[in-house]
Amino acid sequence: MNGQTVQTAAERVSPWQKFLRSEFFANYRRRPSAIVGSIIVALILVVALLGPIFAPQNPYDVGSLSLADSYKPPVWQEGGDARFPLGTDSQGRDMLSLLIYGSRVSLFIGVVGTLLSCAVGITLGLIAGYFGGRTDAVIMRFADILLSFPDILIALFIMTMFGRGVDKLLIVFTILGCVSYIRTVRAEVLSVKQTEYVDAARVIGLPNPLIIIRHVLPNVMTTIIVLSTMKVGGLVLSEATLSFLGAGVPVTEPSLGMLVKNGFDVLFSGYWWIAVLPGLYIMLLVFGINLLGDFLRDEFNPKLK
Repeated sequence: MNGQTVQTAAERVSPWQKFLRSEFFANYRRRPSAIVGSIIVALILVVALLGPIFAPQNPYDVGSLSLADSYKPPVWQEGGDARFPLGTDSQGRDMLSLLIYGSRVSLFIGVVGTLLSCAVGITLGLIAGYFGGRTDAVIMRFADILLSFPDILIALFIMTMFGRGVDKLLIVFTILGCVSYIRTVRAEVLSVKQTEYVDAARVIGLPNPLIIIRHVLPNVMTTIIVLSTMKVGGLVLSEATLSFLGAGVPVTEPSLGMLVKNGFDVLFSGYWWIAVLPGLYIMLLVFGINLLGDFLRDEFNPKLK
């Protein structure tokens, strides 16, 4: 009777309670850097998703703008205006609102670009590693060709040929980002496919696609999660670089990189906040992502256990 009571109580433990009691969460609580990174990323995500609620102004509503408010410094400097805590740009747009709206575009590109490159890279990596032979050779030569050129050169070429835009950037980041997934997943698959349970699945006649999905893919997911976390921050920086060079998003779809570019044109005229504040915001975002990614990398690395 007591055994049944203990078993029933154990069965009532919710997944959330299991997570809170897990070794993963215990290690997370002991890593202040991971907690700080999580807080930074969570706050930026909330602000970006609920941007119109937090933003004091819609910076792209032309009717609400006034050139009389242009180039106002942050509120803590002489000449600052309490209506614009972080100052304004050349068009009288509130910098705080610009950061909020710009982060939405940058995060969208970073997250969606990571998901697309992840999907393509995982698929090609699984095929190359599992089937080997000529298929593996063709896929890996494709990856080697992409690695032989600087990423920025390929990105500039594609953007010059097809024009600027968020959709063009996503295509570029999918092509360039999938290479790291292909090589990483292929290396993992070459090890996993030699295991006994994969051999047993072949012996009982399971089709190859089912073996890959059921037995191979789950064993490479931890590596993919860590790689994807770091990839988001990298794509945010790549978007900022391309936008700064004038080959990223158009003016009608502003991002953090575009804000830095606009501010750089007047940086040496004394209007430092227009370029510096977006740059600091990018740094804060990538810093938070990297802190979280470092924890995940250490947690999922079996050599550190």
